Parts: sequence; C-alpha cells; structure tokens
Amino acid sequence: MKISIVIPILNEAETIQVLVSHLIRSIRNKGNIEEIIVVDGGSTDGSQEIVNTISKNEKVMVKLVPSKKGRARQLNMGAANAKGEILYFLHADSFPPKHYDHSIIEEVKKGNKAGCFRMKFDSNHWWLRFLGWLTQFESKRCRGGDQSQFITALLFQQIKGYDESFIVYEDNDLVDRLFAIDQFVIIPKYVVTSARRYREVGVWRLQYHFLNIHMRRWMGASSEDLYRYYKEKVVS
Repeated sequence: MKISIVIPILNEAETIQVLVSHLIRSIRNKGNIEEIIVVDGGSTDGSQEIVNTISKNEKVMVKLVPSKKGRARQLNMGAANAKGEILYFLHADSFPPKHYDHSIIEEVKKGNKAGCFRMKFDSNHWWLRFLGWLTQFESKRCRGGDQSQFITALLFQQIKGYDESFIVYEDNDLVDRLFAIDQFVIIPKYVVTSARRYREVGVWRLQYHFLNIHMRRWMGASSEDLYRYYKEKVVS
C-alpha cells in the first residue's frame, strides 16, 4: 500500500522546495511513498524549474504535471496521474507531521478510507491558535484544505473526485460528501500551515470573509457566487 502525494501550485517558488524537502525528511519509510506529484497551474515565478531540479536530485520520485489553473482541476489532474493506492492532497504551504506516511497507512488499514490531520498555524495570534484548537473535533464545520486530505484512490474515483465547478470551497465540498457517507477520520497529529494570507489580508477581515463564504454556501449559494465573492473581497 503506497501513497501518492498531490500538491497543486501556482507561483510557489518560495515554498515548494522547502515543502518537498520536509516531506522527504519526515517519511518513516520511503517505501510508503509512490511519488510526489506537483501539479502546476501555470506558474510564472520559476516554480516549474525548481520542481524539475528537485526531481533530478531527490531519491523519492518527484514529478511535475501541467494543468489548467484551478485548485480542483489541479487536484483531479494529480489524482489522474497518480499510481498509489492512497492519495494525499496537500497545500504548498502546509507541512505534515513526522511519520505522516505511517499515520495515514495505519488509518487506511483500520478501514478509514479518508480523513485529515489536525492543523495549527505558524502564528501565535490567539484567534489562529483557537482555530487550530477547533480542528480536533469531528465536525465537518471544523475542516479545511489546510489540514490536508487523504483518501484511497478507489473511494476518490467512486465519489468522482473534486467538483471542478468550485474555484473556492472545493475542499469543503469533498469533505461534505465524505461525511455524508460516514467516511472521515481526524488523525490526532498536526499539520503546520502558513498564516501568510491572514498576515496579508488581516486576521479579522479574512476571517469575516471566510465565514461569509461558509454562510453563503450553507444558504445555497452557487460555486460561481462563492468565487465572485472571494475574488472581490479576498484577492482584490
């Protein structure tokens, strides 16, 4: 049983080499990892060249896969190119715990076909520490893509992968569908993720907009409406 790690990127030259090095150092057994697939959505900052250089130097197979821009599209493209029995989807600025490979495989052996780790930010801001604390609870309201996501390749195919109509909220949509079939577990170890977006936008402003996006989705907003709001309020 082997894991294919899928990392979608767009202009991540500052983080991708650090992340891949961390992934390789943190493996308990290199035989557990089939490959690390970096799916590029059209980077213009040298990310592609960095990944190609990494692929020549690392003992674990690292490969670059081009894709159309869009996280859901990139994640699905990575899955389509994966050979492992387990898929592990990871943001480019999220760093999984030591021996993450062993933790994931052990959960799958127990019959848990999908799940995530707990998460904490690389920040001491009290609100961000609180958000990390919430990730211990087994509620889909406490989930997010920053916690990373593992799922067996077979189950991923059965639920038809990520919904590419979502430009944002794609991680939550997948989790919602997994909770609906009672296939989700939270591993009690921590992914450490960057708070860079909170630092750029502001903690309270960004949190307000994220809560607004969740509320709009719960009230039936379409994927297009969510993206329109995100683009206007968060990345403008």
